[in-house]
Amino acid sequence: MIEPEMQPLLDRVLETRELFTFDEFIRHWAVKSPDRAAIDADDLHLTYAELELATARVASALGAMGLQKGERIAWFGKNAGTYFALFFGAARAGYVMVPVGWRLAEPEAAFILDNAEAKVLFLGDGFEACTETLGKRPGLLRCVTATQARKLIAEAPRADFTPSERDDAVLQLYTSGTTGNPKGAVLSNGNLFGLRKAAFDNPQPYSLWGEDEAVLVAMPCAHIGGTGLGIMALSAGLPGVVLAEFDPPKVFDAVENKGVTRFFIVPAALQMLLNHPDCAKTDFSRLKYILYGAAPIPLELLRQCIAMFGAGFIQAYGMTETTGTICMLPPEDHSVEGNTRMRSAGKPLPGVEIEVRNKAGAALPVSEIGELFTRSSNNMLGYWKLPEATASTMSADGWVATGDVGYLDEDGYVYIYDRAKDMIISGGENVYPAEVESGIYGHPDVLEVAVIGVPDDRWGEAVKAVCVPKPGATIDPDSVISYARQRLASFKVPKTIDVIAALPRNASGKILRRELREPYWAGRERQVN
Repeated sequence: MIEPEMQPLLDRVLETRELFTFDEFIRHWAVKSPDRAAIDADDLHLTYAELELATARVASALGAMGLQKGERIAWFGKNAGTYFALFFGAARAGYVMVPVGWRLAEPEAAFILDNAEAKVLFLGDGFEACTETLGKRPGLLRCVTATQARKLIAEAPRADFTPSERDDAVLQLYTSGTTGNPKGAVLSNGNLFGLRKAAFDNPQPYSLWGEDEAVLVAMPCAHIGGTGLGIMALSAGLPGVVLAEFDPPKVFDAVENKGVTRFFIVPAALQMLLNHPDCAKTDFSRLKYILYGAAPIPLELLRQCIAMFGAGFIQAYGMTETTGTICMLPPEDHSVEGNTRMRSAGKPLPGVEIEVRNKAGAALPVSEIGELFTRSSNNMLGYWKLPEATASTMSADGWVATGDVGYLDEDGYVYIYDRAKDMIISGGENVYPAEVESGIYGHPDVLEVAVIGVPDDRWGEAVKAVCVPKPGATIDPDSVISYARQRLASFKVPKTIDVIAALPRNASGKILRRELREPYWAGRERQVN
């Protein structure tokens, strides 16, 4: 039974219940809310009426360049309003956007462009020099700078185009590629919008939006946590406030002065906000929800953030292959005091199935640890031109292997131990880095910590913690080990501690454990012992 105060919010979006494509959403909101801001960015401001015309021009221009439905275009640059106008316009006509992480080295970016067989490359502001490098890749028909793209958005003649359909591909996101080359996860209109209908059958306050809300896009658009927030704003018919890149003062400004009521953030960036001197001076009264995810979060950090921001916190668990979120831990399961459920990833969203399986593929009962599998309309179409990799990840009946190890409790909450490949086996005991990291986080001298397994002649692998000190602090390894011993089983306590200035991360903020492990496993045939 829906609460009376929620009914107006539900009524506002129920008419979008049967919309499943970018073309449908853009046309709907252009009629319903023509003068409301759609994109608010430093480089581009568009209302919904202006967005409809701009994206129609993009779709028409791509067709005029000779592109066929299903062919790829690419963006190399920071987050931008221009990017979203191009992406939404391409998606309306079934052209597939491939955003490329701007922090990638040129050979890495070139691999993605070549692998995707991109026909047109759009460059963000400040990346014009790439016209003579990436812009010369074989197979490209055109290389377009941001200035030229905005001219196209403002002036290209509108022509008829055939809108894409629910199952048509519209977005190709490349997995982080911490080992080997990255894989392109192909996502459709249905992947991106399909779960909304099930959510309306079981509406929750955090899944509904008021007329006065706006969403902040602060995570990189080459990842689902960035592009997905722009899509979230579009589906709700509300402004997407786009930051070129994550920057704490700009996040604070967006919350205080641009009407932002919710955003998604990874734990490392959340910690940056919390530790910034401007954080305590910022007015967060308009902020309704902070969504966090993409990496494990220490309980103590989460407690500190709840106390500081005063917003409803929502953990979002998912992956590129599931088009982002498939589980949520809602605000009511968070508390400043901390509780057991705050260590979980929440419950599956309406329309999502989760199973825990053993190595033989059999479903496990409640509380038993195994690999998580999921099935829903969110699951990707597959990996681009990698049928074997697709088959090893997706079953014929629609289940995706997440690669995450965890269990389900008796109430249906999902608990993630860690990535299967990061698990440490020490003396026959399974040790999950995230669990050890949570046991160390909170030490007065430790700012960040990553845990890895290193070779050990007696135990096979030994637990090592790599710590970053807080500014001005000095880390005493014995103190960290003693601190962990009070909070963890003895076999999980790190045997050794390394201290470094900063943890290596990829563009989405995930710790690159492989780089931390490599020096210790050099010259060995296998990365396990």
